[in-house]
Amino acid sequence: MSRSDAGTPHEHWRYGRHLEFLAVAPGESAEAEAVAAVLRDPDPVMAESAVVTHLNRRAARLLADEGFPAWAQAMTAALAGRAFPERRLREWTLLKAISRGEAWSAAELTAASDWCQRTAAQSLTSSEALRLLAAEARTRRVRNAAADRLRRRTLA
Repeated sequence: MSRSDAGTPHEHWRYGRHLEFLAVAPGESAEAEAVAAVLRDPDPVMAESAVVTHLNRRAARLLADEGFPAWAQAMTAALAGRAFPERRLREWTLLKAISRGEAWSAAELTAASDWCQRTAAQSLTSSEALRLLAAEARTRRVRNAAADRLRRRTLA
């Protein structure tokens, strides 16, 4: 995206630049510094949106990676005081724990955002998590998706 896109609002241009900047950060500490820099943008809503988009992309790639905990720890420090990005990182950490068979809390999954529950129902393979979501997820869409995944597993 070039600055010469005269018809593009400044915040859209900055959003794209922030995503590019975050995507090329070399290593966890540089990435954490980049996240902190983006969060200093004068438009906090746009900045948090860019950071959460980056977290979603990065966490999805790291979900099965042993480096996830160190990355999440570095991000935690950079996100301090930003409720929405902090919550999204906690939810990715919960999804990681469930997908890896680590300890997780049913209460945490049932209290998670609609986004987290939807992502879990669509991507996790844990029968325990899918049964919980089929019974107790907040939205009918998630309950149905989890129940459908469980049914397909028993038919396979």
